[in-house]
Amino acid sequence: MTDPRTGSAWILGDKFEQKYPHLESIDALWNKKWKFPCERSLYPFHDGKYEDFAPIFETLIKKGIHDGYSVEYTKEFLPTCEDLVKQADKLKDEGKKQEAIDMYLRACAVYRLARFPYINSDVKREAYEAQKKAYIKATSLLDCPVEDVHIPHTAGTEKDEGKEVPLYIRFPKGASKSKPCPAVILMCGLDGHRPDNMVRLDEFLARGWASVTVDIPGTADCPADRRDPTSADRVWTSILDWMEKDGKFDMKKVICWGLSAGGHNAIRAAHTHSKRLAGAVGQGAGTHHFFSRAWLEKAKDHEYPWTLLPALTEKYGYKSEDELLDNAQKDFSLVETGIVNQPACRLLLINGTQDGLMPIEDSMLMMEYGTPKEARFFTGMLHMGYPPANGSVYPWMEQVMATAS
Repeated sequence: MTDPRTGSAWILGDKFEQKYPHLESIDALWNKKWKFPCERSLYPFHDGKYEDFAPIFETLIKKGIHDGYSVEYTKEFLPTCEDLVKQADKLKDEGKKQEAIDMYLRACAVYRLARFPYINSDVKREAYEAQKKAYIKATSLLDCPVEDVHIPHTAGTEKDEGKEVPLYIRFPKGASKSKPCPAVILMCGLDGHRPDNMVRLDEFLARGWASVTVDIPGTADCPADRRDPTSADRVWTSILDWMEKDGKFDMKKVICWGLSAGGHNAIRAAHTHSKRLAGAVGQGAGTHHFFSRAWLEKAKDHEYPWTLLPALTEKYGYKSEDELLDNAQKDFSLVETGIVNQPACRLLLINGTQDGLMPIEDSMLMMEYGTPKEARFFTGMLHMGYPPANGSVYPWMEQVMATAS
């Protein structure tokens, strides 16, 4: 129950040793963890409606389908998804634009839960492809649409798995080469991907910022070699080079914001691309302890909806869970690899002190290396510091954008 680096007790306390109750069954997951946020359209049910999900989970409970990684789990969601898309198509044809947007996003929310917690089968891949189609149908109706852009992976090597980097791009009205705008590179998470961030994109747009949304290595459509930690650096280089060449982005005012597993990428990028970023936000990030066997053997039973290790093993490209537990820290820790000793741009570290997935110690540890950092921690809050964390992120970003030059 101690931090192997210092011998101190984990800030998580007794919860470190606990197996969280929602892991007992699909009934427990729904009634002890997910029903409450679903009723309020909170993550991961944002943009969704309780009435779409409740019957699905009742069926999953009745059939005893608990494994979220399974094809059987995913298939229970698909008829509802397809029905919602049909309703949205009809509303679009009738010229009811806002109603159609809302209905497409409802479908996206159900597709999101269908391909949770990791895209590990053809059925989940098909659900993700369908989610992206519904999302673009919705966002194409907006005054400022989201563009599905595939840019050349110019910094890639033969070790990288693809020649293109798929991005979602959104510009505020009036952005042009003669009037470039600030931009946020939004780095997604382990289970949250490009079509899962409408609320954030609206927040950026309201501030006059463009958005560049990208899947992180080892997830969804990212072309990077998942086993090579440096492959992420090449993805960010390709993106920044493309943005600079495009001309509609103010390259002096670019911030990256990494969410959960993406937080690791944002912190890494704050160091590897410090001269090209005005700032970076690492929210709910794992940087060192997270990758250790000591942490993961317990964290796998914490707030993730199902056991965490199968998703992480796939994401980081290991052949087995034991290989992950034995090697992840030396391969991916920002301390072990020396990344934290490089100069960094302005960097905000943000999380809840009771995060059972990515230890708060991982954010605190960044303060001990290299360039001084900024932080905001939320006592008693879980992973990502929800719900109050975003109330600190946006003002910080506004201040960075205002002072960057």
